Amino acid sequence: METLDTTPPATGVQPASAGGVEQFGVDTIPESARTSSPRDLVTILWGGNMALSVGVFGWLVILYGLGWWASVGAIVVGTTVGALAVTPMALLGFRSGTNNSVTSGAYFGVQGRLVASVIGLLLCLGYVALTIWTGGEALAAGLDRLTGTPSSTVQYVIGYGVLAVAVAVVAIYGYRWLVRVSSLIVWVVGAAMVLTVVGLMSRFDPSYAGAPDQYALGSFWPTWLLAALTSGIAGPVSYVTQIGDWTRYISPQRHRPSRLLLALFVGLLGGLLIPTLWGAFVSSVLFDEVSFVGGLVTGAPGWLLAPVLLAALVGSLGQGGMNLYSMGLDLDAILPRLSRVQSTVAVTALSTLLVFLGKFVWDAESAVTTFVVVLTSLATPWAAITLLGFWRTRGGFDTEDLQVFNRRRTGGRYWYHRGWNPGALLAWLAGSVVGVLSNSTDTYTGPIATALGGVDTSFLTSGIAAGVVYLAVVALHPAWLRSAGPGDDPAQTGAARS
Repeated sequence: METLDTTPPATGVQPASAGGVEQFGVDTIPESARTSSPRDLVTILWGGNMALSVGVFGWLVILYGLGWWASVGAIVVGTTVGALAVTPMALLGFRSGTNNSVTSGAYFGVQGRLVASVIGLLLCLGYVALTIWTGGEALAAGLDRLTGTPSSTVQYVIGYGVLAVAVAVVAIYGYRWLVRVSSLIVWVVGAAMVLTVVGLMSRFDPSYAGAPDQYALGSFWPTWLLAALTSGIAGPVSYVTQIGDWTRYISPQRHRPSRLLLALFVGLLGGLLIPTLWGAFVSSVLFDEVSFVGGLVTGAPGWLLAPVLLAALVGSLGQGGMNLYSMGLDLDAILPRLSRVQSTVAVTALSTLLVFLGKFVWDAESAVTTFVVVLTSLATPWAAITLLGFWRTRGGFDTEDLQVFNRRRTGGRYWYHRGWNPGALLAWLAGSVVGVLSNSTDTYTGPIATALGGVDTSFLTSGIAAGVVYLAVVALHPAWLRSAGPGDDPAQTGAARS
């Protein structure tokens, strides 16, 4: 086995906070700082998803042409399937004490784990931009309605800027603040959603049949499956690289894995179903084919405007904050010389720039479906390989060797070939290619989807292809999968090698 470069680590164990700001990057969290509980997972996922940007995915289903009950079925079935598939990812950070991207270095190599960091960065970038965009639009449109002054570029710039700064503050202060803010959001935004349902119920028609002549993919079942993917499955899958950001703070010495798994499933299912179904409800009553937020703000009764604007502002703090926090960790993992705070500031600026481009240069809303479908096709095979590796190694990790890249060292158990695992990378590439070829949207249909009558099966085909290839290459080349060894305690820090 390769030996570790004995150059002293660039960074050591840091205090949990300084001036209230979390100081940990993608370090292994020491047992003394792992004071969170599984219940906090539910808080983060419920509060963090109570946002207009998640409601957009309910609007998408109505936009695809589906009726009310077909929309509900697609959202519920898709979210349940996605939550069940993603729930085991909770065990990675729980066992390793670091985030899922770094943990995946056990299977992809300590440098190959950059695959997960890049996927996570792209996923969070899109969702942060969507959050700032929808929240900022709501503030600008709301001001327009309250004052009678037509919305201007300046109003949108101010709205986007205010939200970008607000979510950056939550992300910079870190995990503890994220839990606190999320616990507040559940009640504040939850109440606003209930008021919205009450205010619009008299105009709601549960027999609404949609627009069959305008199905996004031409016929019912391909369109329904697209809805189940984009507004159901893709929600839980978008968290596959993020989950360890939170579970690393939960101690395996004090909490059972079964409680952790149950908490994550409840958090994903309820946290995503509530705002997505709410978005579909609102859109079935106040449908605007151009903008979910525009339809809500301009069509809601006057007395509902204040609760809607409050939900737009407060909800953005949770959704934007949780994604910016993860983006900061992902960039910190890619560029170890940057601190988590520096990384968070950098990705905040990048996200805000993307919002301005989306508003004033691109047709951002039309790109949401493509963004979600393609990134799901990249994230799913990564998750399948990581879970298979976890299963084959019985969840054992050498936590010192996982941190080699972050400390700018070489060697160790997970060095493989110059820090990369060729077998895992080959399997991920195979799964991603199959996934993209299985995509079916209103702008692109891959050959596999075409052969299946326009049905998007990328979630299944990408995961299966990656899993089959990975198991095959590991069987042919066993050195491409390394366990922590029979004598190691996976819950404890492994010994460094020199």
